[in-house]
Formats: sequence, structure tokens, C-alpha cells
Amino acid sequence: MIGLRSIITADTPQLTLLVDRDKAMAMGVPIEEIYSTISDLMGGRYINDFTRNGKTYRVIVQADAKFRTSPESLGTGYVRSTQSGEMIPLSSLITVKRTSGAAAISRMNGYLAGRFMGSAAPGVSSGEAIRIAEETALAVLPENYTVEWVDQAYHEKRIGTSSALAFSFGLFVMFLILAALYERWSLPIAVVLAIPYAFLGAMTAIWIRGTPNDIYFQIGLLVLIGLTAKNAILIVEFAAQKMEEGMKPFDAAITATGLRLRPILMTSAAFILGVLPLLLATGAGAAARHSMGTGVFGGMLAATLISPIFVPVFFTWFARHSTKKRN
Repeated sequence: MIGLRSIITADTPQLTLLVDRDKAMAMGVPIEEIYSTISDLMGGRYINDFTRNGKTYRVIVQADAKFRTSPESLGTGYVRSTQSGEMIPLSSLITVKRTSGAAAISRMNGYLAGRFMGSAAPGVSSGEAIRIAEETALAVLPENYTVEWVDQAYHEKRIGTSSALAFSFGLFVMFLILAALYERWSLPIAVVLAIPYAFLGAMTAIWIRGTPNDIYFQIGLLVLIGLTAKNAILIVEFAAQKMEEGMKPFDAAITATGLRLRPILMTSAAFILGVLPLLLATGAGAAARHSMGTGVFGGMLAATLISPIFVPVFFTWFARHSTKKRN
């Protein structure tokens, strides 16, 4: 990880006030009276309101400013003993020490927490950075200490396992729609089998460029499912039409590929050129554009080059298998 920083500081001057509880109890001074007296003198306390000449005034009890300027002022007040009724000076019951500590104390889920901020190093995905941080914390932190995540890391960790579910659900829905369109279960598989080539091209592209496998890249993978399926559907749809005209599966697949190759190349080239600005983006937010653009560019390029070769093969095999089962 790089750019690690924290808001934790322990060098802020502070005062620690210690009450001699045993002495206070021996002298008959309630502990809560000591704290309330110091609070009233230093911070003030609201008493009531009164009206004078048609105006309402608020009554607040507080020591004068010159009696609140130094740590020694904490002991200038008096408290009454419940045993003797005498006024006992606070200076005889408290001790003030100069210490240092955190300027502000943050909490996480009700527990004291120290917040650290940083980002993944180049070539390391955010998911890997989260995993490494958790493993390091498990090995270094004392017992009863743990690590929690906030902001983007929290959402990424919360939905990290849902990306695979989203991909699977998208493929399943697409398969059902195609099965209803072709009225058979075999031909949609030829379309679905073209999608792994797009995933392979996307993973290879981000590996070559060194961009992370983050949420932006995963969104690009969802886009690739539709774009890759579109090209495969063009071939399978025309091949199915040719089979209905009486062609054999192999001849129908070759003819459909030849007829739809130019539209596939033109639409794919237009899309690939359209994502070039994402690959070459600079300035704020360029990393997110690089992750999405690199994955979509590489996946679409691989699907465009490989799918027209293997989709006819898949179509021929499944079409022949389906024809044999019907016969």
C-alpha cells in the first residue's frame, strides 16, 4: 500500500486530574461533589432565567476568567464536608499532571478506533490490498484488536462476493432469453461459450498494463457479456435461419459467418475505438477510467478476433447433436 496516513496523534498537551478518593471519603466529601464543583467553575452551569425591565436574562454560575487561566486554577474552589460542615479546598483533594494524548478520539461501532487511510500500490488490486492489510493486522495487532473498513473499502468488501453472482445471474438470464428465442436448449450454449474469450482478453489486458481488478473493471466485464453475446447471436441467428432453409449445420455456420463478419467487425471496431479515450485518460479519476477501459478494450478485441472462429464450431456441434436427438 502507498500513501498511508493517519489522524492519530499522541503529542497534544493535556491535563490529567486525579482525585484522592480515600482522602475525600475520610473527610466526608462526596466524589461527585468534587467533579461537579470543578465542572461548574471551569465550564459553567445554567441555573435559571429571570426577567428585568422586560428582558429575560440567563443565570450561569462560573468562575471569573482570571480564575480559569492556569492548571492551578482547578484547585481554587471549595467543597463542603458532610461530616464537619467545613469548606475543604479542592487543592487538598486533587492532583493535576501535565501529559500528552490524542487531540480527538474517534470511534467505530462504539469502540475506540484509530483511522488509517491509504491506497493500493501500482499493480496491486484493491481486493488484494484489503486482504494483505487484514493478514498483517492479524499477525501484528495485540489480542482483542481487529480491523474494520469504511467508505469505498467497506462497500467493496461487502459486495466483493456478489460480483461473481452478478456475472452468473447475467449469463443465466441471457441463456433463458436465447432458449426462448430459439425454442431449444442447445443453440444458446454456443452463444454463452463465446463469452469466456472476452473475459480472457480482459484479464490479459489488465495484466499487461498492470491495472487493478477493481469495481470499475468488474462493471466493464458486465458490459462485455452483452457485447460479446451480440456478435455471437448474429452468427447463430443467421445460421439457424439457413438451417431452416435446408442447409446442413456446417454449411449454415460458414455462410452465416461470411454474411455477418463485416457488421461484426464494423460495430466492434467502432466500440473499441470509442473506449480509447478511457485508455488514454489523464487527470483526476484517470485510474478508474483505465481499469474499465483496459478491460473492455482487451475483452472486446479478443472476442472480435476469436469468436467468429469458434462460434461456428460450437454452433455446428450443438446443431448436429440436436438434429441427431430429434431424429
